[in-house]
Amino acid sequence: MKIVNYKDIELEDVNVEGAINTKIRWMIAQKDGAPNFALRMFEVEVGGNTPLHQHAWEHEVFVLEGEGEFVTERGNQKFGTWDAIYVDPNMMHQFKNVGDKIMRFLCIIPHPEQKEAPKKKVINPFAAGQANNC
Repeated sequence: MKIVNYKDIELEDVNVEGAINTKIRWMIAQKDGAPNFALRMFEVEVGGNTPLHQHAWEHEVFVLEGEGEFVTERGNQKFGTWDAIYVDPNMMHQFKNVGDKIMRFLCIIPHPEQKEAPKKKVINPFAAGQANNC
């Protein structure tokens, strides 16, 4: 179990080619004992962006603050505070800050060994959005 305020997590530069004025906080990761997924918070300064990239796993994103543009090969879409974004596996994508203040979003990804695991049928009412209790 872990409870932590985001301000207590180290804010690191995203040092990947194509990333501009983007930082990351690893909110929950394997080092915390999370067996399957990592929860990250990205902070993108005005005019900044994540790199345009793709990978074999999906993303689930929740926008906490700011306005952005989601760039994909299917076209670009605007998004803002409180929006949720699903990024398909293997989709070229990028998040750009097009607003006038910092853009913050949460992003959930599987751990490395989960990324390449064979697909299994999961019988989990929570995963399908069918159960709404904690």
